[in-house]
Amino acid sequence: MSINFLNNLTLGQYVHGDSFLHRLDPRTKITIVGLFMIAVFFIERPEVLLICGLVCIGVGIGAGLGFNFLLRGLRFVWILALCSFFFNLFLIKGEPICEIWGWTISQEGLVRGGAMTLRLILLVLMSSLLTLTTSPILLTDGMEKLLAWGKFCGLPAHELAMVCTIAMRFVPTLAQETDHIAKAQLARGASLDRGGILQRLRAILPIIIPLFVSAFRHAEDLAWAMESRCYRGGEGRTRLHELKFKMADLWAGLICVFFLISVKLAEVIVF
Repeated sequence: MSINFLNNLTLGQYVHGDSFLHRLDPRTKITIVGLFMIAVFFIERPEVLLICGLVCIGVGIGAGLGFNFLLRGLRFVWILALCSFFFNLFLIKGEPICEIWGWTISQEGLVRGGAMTLRLILLVLMSSLLTLTTSPILLTDGMEKLLAWGKFCGLPAHELAMVCTIAMRFVPTLAQETDHIAKAQLARGASLDRGGILQRLRAILPIIIPLFVSAFRHAEDLAWAMESRCYRGGEGRTRLHELKFKMADLWAGLICVFFLISVKLAEVIVF
């Protein structure tokens, strides 16, 4: 058995590049991703969601990420996507299409299951595009700027942005740790892919426990590193490069809003 989570995980990684997507202001990209994530929950038809997914993949290919690389990052959600699809397929009541093993499949369940599956894929895909084309430093600065209004309400914008960025940054690190621990357990004769469900769940414990220990160790090392560098929060912090909106950011935002309105109108008119 070969468990290689890192090769199938793109969320939290950053790919250096000089594409139009890399050059956009991080605040613009965060806002676009947020609007897109909200919009997909107002779209009901799988056909329209599929068009949105193809556009996202096209944007990623245009940014130099590669078609296979983008699809590889979706492999770790396929189980959750399939579960969501089948739950909706068999549990949503409506006009019956056929019957399998005593379960009635309805047209509404088929549409709802396809829509939920595509929504999940789109959420992961958009998050991956954001982290793949934005460095952690710029992502932190962008989130801090967008949350700056919260300072009037006592919201620690800098600390909250830093925590979110660190969490995303450590996703591939913990995935690599999981891969190493799983291979070490396999080398010791552990069986991770045999037996029933309960046996497989028990086999995961030798992976989960060392992973938690490793996560706490990384957190402690990071805390000591920040302490040794005299980190005291965002007050008085300066930046080497100040964020500035450009004309490309305005056009990107307008195109995104126009596209989302167009696909929603197309869904209402056509479907």
